[in-house]
Formats: sequence, structure tokens, C-alpha cells
Amino acid sequence: MRRGHTFVTSAAFAARRAVLARIARVCIELGVHTPRTRPFGPRRALRSFAVAASLVLLPLAACRRAPAPDGRYVTEWTRLALITVRSERLGPPVAARLSAYAGLALHEGYAADAASGLSTFGPRLAGAPAFPVPPSEGAVDGAIVAATAERVVLDSLLRDGFASTVRRVDSLAAAQVARRRADGIADAIVARSEAHGVALAAAILAWAATDGFFATRGREWIPPRRRDQWENTATLDQYVPQTLSGQSDFVSTANPNVRLDAEAASEKGLFTNRPKAAGATTLPSFNPTRPTEPYWGELRPFVLRDADVCAPPPPPAYSEASGSPFHTMGRAFYDSVRALPDSLRQVALFWADNPVATGTPGFHWISIVTQMVPRRGLDAPAAAELYALTTIAIADAFIGTWREKYRSMVVRPVAYVQRVFDPAYRTVIPTPPFPEYPSGHSVQSGAAVEVLIGLLGDTLAYVDSSQIDVGQPARPFASFTAARTEVAWSRVYAGVHYLPAVLDGLTQGRCIGGRVLALARPRG
Repeated sequence: MRRGHTFVTSAAFAARRAVLARIARVCIELGVHTPRTRPFGPRRALRSFAVAASLVLLPLAACRRAPAPDGRYVTEWTRLALITVRSERLGPPVAARLSAYAGLALHEGYAADAASGLSTFGPRLAGAPAFPVPPSEGAVDGAIVAATAERVVLDSLLRDGFASTVRRVDSLAAAQVARRRADGIADAIVARSEAHGVALAAAILAWAATDGFFATRGREWIPPRRRDQWENTATLDQYVPQTLSGQSDFVSTANPNVRLDAEAASEKGLFTNRPKAAGATTLPSFNPTRPTEPYWGELRPFVLRDADVCAPPPPPAYSEASGSPFHTMGRAFYDSVRALPDSLRQVALFWADNPVATGTPGFHWISIVTQMVPRRGLDAPAAAELYALTTIAIADAFIGTWREKYRSMVVRPVAYVQRVFDPAYRTVIPTPPFPEYPSGHSVQSGAAVEVLIGLLGDTLAYVDSSQIDVGQPARPFASFTAARTEVAWSRVYAGVHYLPAVLDGLTQGRCIGGRVLALARPRG
């Protein structure tokens, strides 16, 4: 054929096309762009063929790699999780379980991509089966695998939630996959990645089904009604402000989950409150007038071989006798809080983390993780690792804490002080509806901070802005350690824990966090 003044043989033209087709196949397998080509011009024909032929030996040089996913791919999911926990009004243990499986799905999704430098957690999780390995016939994109796995896992775990919750999950997953397509990920890789994400999610959900959670649903618990053991002191006037949310402008103790009662509801009520389906639920809304999850300590942990690994020492035996260890502990508590300055009251309010208002104490730390991702410039795989390890540590911390809480049944300070020292005493925040020892805030904070220090270090000061939207000003901290100490002491200032509960809780949490941190491996 003739192009201008340059003659190109049909054989040369066919050879060039074969070379470019081969390069295109290599690029598709790598999930990157193929080189741009233009028709032969009079001065480019032979030169183009020579360049293309050389690219057979160096295929990566002929491909424009799609940009690596940045940390935003993970923080979009962490923010959605916070919105979900608030709008669904979940209690701390249920929220911790949900976020841990969600974090695991993201991590395993990115770990499926060899370029991420992550290794699967599967073999080191308690009783987990072998998670499916990526297909051998070609590459997968970690962001697409992660988004797909996250969508399937959350759609299942949130199936009893509001319809708007599932729509948010599905929309975010679709948007992230579309973004990777726009980045140039080839259709074949998208299909492989989505298929692997579904398979991965199925394995995670199968493992989740064996953790004992479903056996605790609807299981009756009868409080002991003994003077020397904890009794719930929450009142109805504390109920409504802790339970209202963006999903509902009305709550009642008879229907805390805003269940659909079409016969009694008006059309306006059905529209305004967007009710859930009636019947049993796997997403119980937080109800402070009832004990929170008395059987949670029986769940299988994620990493610990048993909930009593890292267990705190037994608390002192109940006594109202002057000079007894329990009386001394109660007296020390009362002396430290009866003239509390405003600055310490503010500390108590900042770390209150009531469900609905701030999204549970565990999600306070997940909010901090979200802030650390851009602050430390983490890419998506590093952010997924940080998120997964933090949420798993928090989940195991709640299981270990609840095992001891409902075993020792320690009386809360408000009941003891009013009974023994001062009938007029009032706490800074409502007393939570579960036993006192150890401090759940302290255990899960100790576990979360152990992970944060292990992965990010403890030398960078930061400002915690997680409570701005509920009226609490941002609070500066010199380190994660400083924040961990403050959150523990805040529970004493708030009037809900004796000092041993927070000190022993920190020790238990650090032990749990250290064991979870062993899941991490150096990233490439």
C-alpha cells in the first residue's frame, strides 16, 4: 500500500498490528491503558513498527498504568459506617461486630491485588476457613474487589435496617467501581474483580454466621435483683434524647426499632419515619431502659482464642462496710468527682460517645482513623489495613469486656454513692445500661490505640474533630497515648466508673490490641 511517499507492505502492516494486539493483551492483564495509536503517516510507518516491536520486550513501558486507589476509597466507607451506626441507632457491641466484618472485607479485597503489598488475615483469624484466592488467569483490581465484597457483606449484615441504609451501601460500591473503570481498568479485570469480591464476601459471611451472634438474638435474660449486683438505673427521661436520629422523629420504648405498624400509623408517619419491616431483628436499636447484650461475652472473638484471654483481675467483693476494699474504692471515687471543675466535665462530655449522638465509643476511634488517613497520606491498601485492624481490635475488646461485665456484675458508682454516701449525687452523663467492671471505653480505647501506635507511631500531635457535629469543640492531643489516658479518666469524671475499672480496662485493652496487631505484616 502507499501512504504519501512511503511504501508499507501488507506483511509489515499485519506484523505491526499483531505486535500492538499482543501489547494490548498484556496491558489488559495488568489492568492498565494500552498505548494510543494513530493511523500510519508518511513519516511514521516504519518507525512506528520498530518502536512497537521493541515494546514486546518491555511491555510495561507501552502501557499507562491506571492510578493507584488513594485513601479516599476507604474513608468513604468509614464515613458511611458512622452514618449507618447513628441512623440505625446501634448499641456499642453490635456496632463493633458490624464494623469489624466490614473492615475485614475491605482489607481482604485489597489483599487480593498483588500490587497492594498486603497479605490475607484469613489463616490467623479464630476458626476462619481459607478465604478464596484470586483467580489465576489474570490480575484483579483491589479497589473493585474491596468495594464489591463490602457491598455484599454490608447488604447482608444490614438486611434488617432501613431501606435507605442499603441504598447508600449499593450506591457507594457502584460509584467506586465506576471510578476505577474511568481510571482505565479493563472490562475483563472488572469482571474478574467483581466475581472474586462476591466469592470473598460469601466466605466472610459464612464465617460470621458461626460466631454465636444469632444464638443470642431474642434470648431472655433475667436480672438478679440483688443489692450486691448491678441493676439498670436508666430512666425514661434519658431514653428519648439518646434514641432520636435522622431516620426518625419519634421513638417509644414499646417500639424502639421504629417497626412498621401500618394499622396504627398515619401516611405522614410512614413517610417521615421510614419504618423498618416488622418482626425479629439482627440490628437491635440501642434501648437504655433494657440491659445491653447480656450474652455478648459468649461470642467467638476475631483473633483471641477465647474472650478470657487478656481478662482483667477480679474486682473487689461488694461491701458497704467502712474500710472494706469496695467501700474504699467507692469513697475514692466520690471524693474525686463531687467537686468536679468545668474543664473535667468537658472532658467527660467529649468522650461520652452515647449511641446515636456520636456513634458509640468504638466509632469515636474509627472517626480518628478516618482523620489519620489524609493526615498521614495513606493509600487505600494502608488505610484498609489500619481500618481493619482497629475495628477487629475494638470488636474483640467488646467481647472480652462483656464477658467480665456480666460475670462480675459490679454495681455502678451512681447506685453505690447514693446508697452509701450522698443520696443527691448525680452523674455528668447518663449511666450506661450494663454492669460497671471493667470500663468498656478503656478496654476498646486501649486496644484501638495499640493498633494505631503500632502502624502509625505515637509522635505526631493531632486534633480530634470527631465531635464537632454534636456541639463539642475539636480537642488537641499530643499523642495517641495522651488521648488514651484522657478517655479512661473521662469515665471517672463522667461518674460511671471507679478508678480500678479504667486502669484494669486499659491493661486488658492493650493486651488485646497487641494480639490483634500481630495480624499485620510489613507492606511492600
